[in-house]
Amino acid sequence: MRNLLDRPGSANIGPFQRLARQAGGHEERVKALDDLPRPDMDDLAEFCAIAREAARRALDMRPFDVQLVGALALMSGQVAEMATGEGKTLSGAIAAAGYALRGRRVHVISVNDYLARRDAEWMGPLYETLGVSVGWIGQSSTREERREAYAKDVTYASVSEIGFDVLRDRIATSAGDLVVPEPSVAVIDEADSVLVDEARVPLVLAGAADPGADAPETADLVRRLSRGYHYELDDQGLNVFLTARGTDAIEKALGGINLYETPDVLTRVNLALHAHALLTRDVDYLVRDGRIHLVSQSRGRVATLQRWPDGLQAAVEAKEALPASETGEILDSITVQGLIRRYPEICGMTGTAVAVEEQLREFYGLKVAVIPSNKPCVRLDEPDRVYGTVADKEIALAEEIARVHATGRPILVGTLDVSESERLARYLAAGGLDCVVLNAKNDAQEAAIIARAGERSSITVSTQMAGRGTDIRLGEGVAELGGLYVIGSGRHASSRLDDQLRGRAGRQGDPGGSVFLVSLEDALITHYAPGEALPAAEEDGVVHHKRAGYVVGHAQRVAEGSHLEIHRNTWRYTRLLERQRDLVLEQRDKVLLGDSAAAALAEAAPDRWDELAKSVAEPVLNDAARQIVLFHLDRCWTEHLGFMSDVREGIHLRALGHRLKPLDEFHREGVTAYRHLMEEVERRSVETFLAATITSDGLDAQESGLKRPTATWTYLVQENPFGDAFDRALKRLTPRGKRRQDLD
Repeated sequence: MRNLLDRPGSANIGPFQRLARQAGGHEERVKALDDLPRPDMDDLAEFCAIAREAARRALDMRPFDVQLVGALALMSGQVAEMATGEGKTLSGAIAAAGYALRGRRVHVISVNDYLARRDAEWMGPLYETLGVSVGWIGQSSTREERREAYAKDVTYASVSEIGFDVLRDRIATSAGDLVVPEPSVAVIDEADSVLVDEARVPLVLAGAADPGADAPETADLVRRLSRGYHYELDDQGLNVFLTARGTDAIEKALGGINLYETPDVLTRVNLALHAHALLTRDVDYLVRDGRIHLVSQSRGRVATLQRWPDGLQAAVEAKEALPASETGEILDSITVQGLIRRYPEICGMTGTAVAVEEQLREFYGLKVAVIPSNKPCVRLDEPDRVYGTVADKEIALAEEIARVHATGRPILVGTLDVSESERLARYLAAGGLDCVVLNAKNDAQEAAIIARAGERSSITVSTQMAGRGTDIRLGEGVAELGGLYVIGSGRHASSRLDDQLRGRAGRQGDPGGSVFLVSLEDALITHYAPGEALPAAEEDGVVHHKRAGYVVGHAQRVAEGSHLEIHRNTWRYTRLLERQRDLVLEQRDKVLLGDSAAAALAEAAPDRWDELAKSVAEPVLNDAARQIVLFHLDRCWTEHLGFMSDVREGIHLRALGHRLKPLDEFHREGVTAYRHLMEEVERRSVETFLAATITSDGLDAQESGLKRPTATWTYLVQENPFGDAFDRALKRLTPRGKRRQDLD
């Protein structure tokens, strides 16, 4: 019936289960072989039997039937939902080897460098036994190491490293500089995190530094403003705006200017105000080693190499009195979603996929196959305990930890942010309870910390990172105490994050328990259900009314719907640029790998070509033409990105003024701008060719004005830092007399 109705998680795994059982029938015969044969990929049951025996011999791990079912689901291009502790890493390796044995080049994509290296080295003996080569890429890998890793049958890497390599290839000026081969198959670990949570994050290649020296002065000015008098926050605390008094104070401090007639100054003030009022240290970002480090809201980890758009990044650095980091012009960018969609075949694995199957289908055409666990889950999940205030919740949290700790049972506490985790740790220490804190400040020690979280009497306080990718094994005697006890200090904006936290307990049939403590003052409730009637708490601080559970669930559903709409909106606007980028890259490949530039310039300026051909060898002249066209193609694309960014930022106001659909207007502007882009590439290329200094030694790029950035760097942009663009546009339409300006 689920298959008929096409419900979430309804992918039919019956054929995979039959193949796994058939593989069991081959097991004894294959085990008796001295040397394992190369599998026949037309016989998947035989492949599974050989892969199982290879894992037993190479890793001392015999895959369960459900792990083989998961691998077969991956090999059929689905997302396999497998519970925590069910061996997703081994299933992914078997699937990757299967693809490779079919002659496909496979990229196993993880969320960070640590997991990429760990899994490549851990599964290496399995690949070797099956006759498949494997490599890995990390942030410190050199160009040659990257090229060597990509040449392997299977390459493990984080999504950001693959994205940055793709971007660097896009500004290569010779075929020998290319690193990334044509994409074929992507096997994605923690697929919900990569494909949904990180999907709209743009990866950026930048150059041409510009430090932005005005940020410290503006930050000092904003620091003197008072909330409620000079500026106010909206009801959800997501936007900030100056009051009439605040505007007057800013204008007076800046020498009597009219703030709303000086857009550059207004933008700097708004950025500084956003950094001051809406971004919180140890919640949204950390300060470490004299630098700002963003915290991933979906994982609780430091978002490596991630930054806000340049103006906001500079504003936060100025707020913390740090020197400005490099900023500059974006040469190219690609969203994680755009990067993954380059692969002709995509599959993935995670413990929480059904909840996001709508997005997986909508954005990637993927179905979810729910793989049963090897042993039934016996974890006891208690209903939420709801409190009237944050103070009551935190007192109850500390009491619950002390009560359970007295029994010797290990406890994992999931907090909502870094600040809360450290505050709870101090509170416990004051009560004589030692705990280990795992958050974005010490994520480098994550695996070691989480591996000990199942030991007797241990207390581990963690943000939502909670060691994804690392199993928590129970210590001696812990099972008899009830197993690991997971306590959530509040509901996350996504129910998947709650499920992931719960899933840390009860692996492979282990006993375990979980409970969430929620306050009606939590940010989830105040941000996403501000108008809901809230029931009153009893004398003990607990809200017993059944409506409390409804309000919490409603707020979470609203939050999930809001994030889905942001994802949809981002993709609607990104899709046109992705298509245009594909066309530009197609043209660029023709120039880079062939002689199309020479043919075009010879046709456009035949006299100049004939003149140069008399004194310059044909290969040298062809290369000069190639460098000229590549330069202008890259330059015009950079300008096009900047123009379209400006268009998107103001398109809602323009559309509202003429009662037009913003997306339609954006597309109309984008199509027109792209047509001009290609015309401009041709015009500039011919103009440069006519005046360029080209000798027998080649093109003098410096003399000919073809100067590329002396340095480039890569980073990720925190998308949507100011909330929904449409809401911001509406608020900017507030009557001028009120002097109210929403942050932009």
